[in-house]
Order: sequence, then C-alpha cells, then structure tokens
Amino acid sequence: MAQSNSQSANGSSESVETRLFINGEFQPSSDGKQFSLINPFTQESMAEVSQASEEDTNKAVTAAKAAFPAWRDRSPSDRGAYLRKLRDLIRESNDEFARLEALSTGKPVSSYFDANLAADMFSYFSEAGWTVQGSSSLNTPGYFNMTIRQPYGVVACIIPWNVPMGFFALKVAPALAAGNTVVLKSSEKAPLTSALAARLIAKIGFPPGVINVLSGFGTPSGSTLAHHMDVRCISFTGSSFTGQKIQAAAAASNLKIVHMELGGKSPALIFDDADLESAAQQTQFSIQMQSGQACMANSRVYVQESVAEKFLALFKEKFGAGARLGNPLEPATSHGPQVDVLQYERVKSYLSIGEKDGKLSMGGDARDGYFIKPTVFENVPEDSRLAKEEVFGPVVVINTFKTEDEAIEKANASEFGLYASVFTKDIDRAVRASKLLEGGTVGVNCTSPTFALDMPFGGFKMSGIGREGYAHSLDNYLETKTILIKTSS
Repeated sequence: MAQSNSQSANGSSESVETRLFINGEFQPSSDGKQFSLINPFTQESMAEVSQASEEDTNKAVTAAKAAFPAWRDRSPSDRGAYLRKLRDLIRESNDEFARLEALSTGKPVSSYFDANLAADMFSYFSEAGWTVQGSSSLNTPGYFNMTIRQPYGVVACIIPWNVPMGFFALKVAPALAAGNTVVLKSSEKAPLTSALAARLIAKIGFPPGVINVLSGFGTPSGSTLAHHMDVRCISFTGSSFTGQKIQAAAAASNLKIVHMELGGKSPALIFDDADLESAAQQTQFSIQMQSGQACMANSRVYVQESVAEKFLALFKEKFGAGARLGNPLEPATSHGPQVDVLQYERVKSYLSIGEKDGKLSMGGDARDGYFIKPTVFENVPEDSRLAKEEVFGPVVVINTFKTEDEAIEKANASEFGLYASVFTKDIDRAVRASKLLEGGTVGVNCTSPTFALDMPFGGFKMSGIGREGYAHSLDNYLETKTILIKTSS
C-alpha cells in the first residue's frame, strides 16, 4: 500500500494514508494532482494529499450507486455489524486520530474528543436501523394502506475541518444504517483523519462502494457532488456561503434533498441575577475551545449593565488563565494555532475592524506563527462587521444591555441562529427568553459546547436547514412511500 510520510513537530516521521478511497480501493487522483498539507504549528509541509478530480468524484458516485441495491437489501443486523466493527477500530485508534489532527489542524491532543464521539455515534446507529418503521391504515373502505421508509440511494456527505471525525460519524453512520451508500468529501484542511477512517473501513472489509472517501477542494469535487444527478441527498456542514452554493446546485440539478448545519454568531445573555462565576467560566470556555474555531461558540456576550464590570473581570481572568499556547502535540497545550494562514489572516482582519470600531481590552495577535491570543472587544457597535459576521477565532464581543427586551433584540439582530444562551436564576425569564431567542438550541445557565446527543441540533435562518442527532439523523436519509392495496371484500 503506497502511503505518504508526515513529519511531526517533534521530528518523528510516521506514515499516513493520503490517497482516495473509491470502490474499496486506495488510489491516487486520476490526473495525478496533489495538494500540500501544512502543519499550522511548524508552518511546514507535512504531507502531499491526493486531490480528487471530477473524474474521481464521478467514479466514486458510480461505485456507490452500484453498491446500493445489495447494501439496501441487507438486514439492519447485517449493516449494524459493520458499524460496530468500525466503532471498535476507531476507539483503538484514538491516539493516532488525535496526533493527525494536531499535526494537520493544530488541535491540541489534550482536548481531542472527536474519535470517542464518532465511536459513540457508530455504536448507536449500529442498532438504530430497526427503528425504521412505517404506518398502516384501514380508514379507506376497501383498502389496506401503508407507508414504508426507504433509503435514497447515493448520499453525499461534505464535512468541515474543525471536528472532522465527529461529523464523519454524524453523517455516515445514520446514512449507512438507513441503507444508503455514501461518498464523503473531507475538508482540504483536514483530510488525514478521514483517510485513516477509510483505512479502517478497508480493514473491516465493507462491501466495495458502500463508503467512498475523497480528499480535495470544493471545486471540482464538492461542486461535482452537489450537481450530480445520481446523488439523491447531500448533507453538508460548513460555512453559510458554501451552503448557499450547494443549495443552488442541488436546485439546478435534480432537486436532491439538502440538509446543512452552517455558521453561527451565537449570543449569550448574562442577567444581573445570574451566577456570574459560572457564567464567566462557561462563556470563556465556549469561545476559547478549539481556538474559537467552532460554529456554535458564543462570540457575542451581552451583560446587564449593573453587573458588567464584575462579569468582565471574572471573564478576562478565566479567559487568560485557561489558554496555554504551544505545540498541540504537548499534553500541557490547551490553545493551538489557527488552522492555516488563510484563517489566521481572516481573524487578523477582524481584529483590525474591532480596533477601529470598538475597544480592544484583552488579547490580539500573538505575533507568533498562526496564534491568536484570547481576545476581548468592548463597546462594539451592533452594526459593526465584528458584531455581525462569523470570525471563527478566539475573539469575543462583550456589550451591555439595560432591559430584557433590549437584550433579546440585540441577540436576534443577526442572520445567524445556531445557538443562544441565557444566564439567570429567574425561571420565568428563562422561559420567556428561550421562546424568543432565534436559535436552534437555547442553553439556560449553560452554553456551547453543551448539547444533548438525543436532542435535535441545527440552526435557524442562515445557520442551516434540518436537524441532526441520535433521534433525528436517521430521518434525514429516508423517504416515505405510500402503498395502497385494494382488498377483495
């Protein structure tokens, strides 16, 4: 098996898979194209990765389409057995998944959770196929009528770079459990863990074509999947800008089903009766987690004026103390670099906006590689781009409010609506705010990354279409058919 070598930040060299996985076989791209994967800590090339072409993408869809009838007709137990084997191998490979993410995206090994989350998802969906049920009716005289739930066929999954194995499992596991076959495209910023998952899939012996894993860019591979006439359903997690392109491509081709979890600009409301210590700890962790590179991070915090000074002091103390910048392979590191130079420069551009529009009261550019220090801006106008747009870095805007109505109005003044939080001891206020806040998830006295695996997760407005979760993802990959049976009596 031909492989590439990766160079770790501590000088060791270990082989990693960098090829495409199509129809059960690893192969280079058809046109020989590769792209360099840069270690964001060392800023050196660590691997040359195969770049899927339009031909490769079409080949993967063809393989998935050919594999679909046999996979569809397997029992839930048969399909589930493969998922359980993959679960076990993912758990066994946790340290390698963590190492690859540290090298390719800068995510500290100390906070790596993706593989365990992925294993849990494959575990749940290995049994969930039995829940695919229809209904029946005798309400039409002379007929016995029923509904059945059936898989779409070929499903395309396009995942982001910030939690790649988590999203790999969140999309692939329910799609397979429902009886679909899959073509997955990883992010060009984080292809190595998906390629390692493909290696585990090959080791298990999944039927060829059931899962195909591509690496490369939105153009041509992602665009080809979005436009492909044989792809009946597409699941995407990423930016709202790319989501709009995918939805347009789906509409222009075959009206394939689209579900998407997109960007966020999540607000947290801190009222004067809140537990300020807890609120400060949770909100600072939310925006510092993964160096701020999380769609649901509470990048806007609104504090009631009477407690603003006290809250700010607590927040800044914890925000600074919790960040240990350094080599993501070192266990002591809790805050890694931005994922690449493009993301680093993007965050710096927002720092410039914030310095112009508001008050920089903590942090800024670390001026050390791609690191951005935990950063606080105050007194930022609500119409500033810093308050409106997703930064995707450890940068938070903290503004104040006087009344409950003002707080909710400011929180909702965004085209994003993924996650919102309210901190208060007043249960009536918590219920009122939860009803009025425009977000797919509202946390009361908690904030992101808090979520419940058996609850639906997704966004309002430009933060997405549809919901994902243990009890909801399976429905994303099934369609309903009505069967009318005329009886003799």
